[in-house]
Amino acid sequence: MANQQRGKSFRKPIRNPPGNPAIMYPSLHQDVLNVLYGKINPEPVFNEFGNDDDVEQNYSTNIMGKFKCPNRNCTTHGWSSKRVAILIRWYANHGYNAVVFNQRCKSCDHLGSLTIDENAYIERVRYRLLKFAGVQVTPPPYRGEQKGTLPHKTELCEGCKRGYCEGSVEFDDIY
Repeated sequence: MANQQRGKSFRKPIRNPPGNPAIMYPSLHQDVLNVLYGKINPEPVFNEFGNDDDVEQNYSTNIMGKFKCPNRNCTTHGWSSKRVAILIRWYANHGYNAVVFNQRCKSCDHLGSLTIDENAYIERVRYRLLKFAGVQVTPPPYRGEQKGTLPHKTELCEGCKRGYCEGSVEFDDIY
């Protein structure tokens, strides 16, 4: 698990290169297993190649992240989002994956380079895997929209375009 002190992670954040509309984080699988230790048997396996055809259950939610615009000619240097779409999928034989959807720059329409909030990712995946496995778990408190945050731009969100974010019938932002 990441070195932690007072709830803060001190490892180098995972930044993804621009150009990918959907991103997976198999490197965070061990961290997910660490927070699940002994709660699901057998342990879940990260299914890097699973797709919608093989899925038994899926769940759309969101995490937080920061984006940088890769376009050197763009005046937008970066932005943060409290609504980065994530699709968590459960497969037969305790396989799972989590797909995080990128966002586009509002100035130039290039896909951003995403850095996720790893703690939010790990917690969301942990909670959903427990639910998929039928483990009773108390939902965390719902914080809802926070004052002072900008509205989510559905036209720039790759998750919205695929139906896994705001406005989607399957989307549930409560966790």
